[in-house]
Amino acid sequence: MTKKVMEEKEVYKDNVEDKGHQEIPGASEIPVEDFQEYETVQSEPIDDNVSSGARIAELEAELVKQIDQVNKFRDELMRRAADFENFRKQKERESMMASSRALENVIREILPVIDDVKRVLLHAPVNAEISSEARLYIEGVQLVKKNLEKWLSEKGVKAIESKGMKLDVNYHEAISQIDQPGVEPDTIIEEYQTGYLLGDKVIRHAKVIVAG
Repeated sequence: MTKKVMEEKEVYKDNVEDKGHQEIPGASEIPVEDFQEYETVQSEPIDDNVSSGARIAELEAELVKQIDQVNKFRDELMRRAADFENFRKQKERESMMASSRALENVIREILPVIDDVKRVLLHAPVNAEISSEARLYIEGVQLVKKNLEKWLSEKGVKAIESKGMKLDVNYHEAISQIDQPGVEPDTIIEEYQTGYLLGDKVIRHAKVIVAG
């Protein structure tokens, strides 16, 4: 009984060892190229990922470089635009100042003419003493005065108020002082020569006589 059992154990052991050394059925029939292709397919995604990452990094670096260049060009353009705007404004100011100075010079040259016209009318005879010929002459002078004053008004020139005002050295020049009872000192009692303003600028002070 014992001998039979032992023999059976030996047979079972031999079968197990034989099966352990047996090859996998059909394994020898798989071509070697299939294994190589499988390995290649498995390795390709890894290489593509690496190259794609490097390309992306390269493109990002180039993009940053281009953005920096664009920012530099934009800053330069804005700086030049600001310089041009300042230059334009400066030229406009210079042109306006030159035009204003030219207008002031013309007005200063015309003012003595207006003064003479006023003196002519001031010393003209009264209506009863005017002959028909003289009346035409005086009316012509009055028309000249009216046109000159209209031209000054269109240019922004206006006369400085004087008579009855307190003396203001910013607008008036006292050329004489007279005792005037009942009148406060430094009150203008007579205007000798009319003063004028061009806008807010005095182009000629009014020459006046004040009370002492």
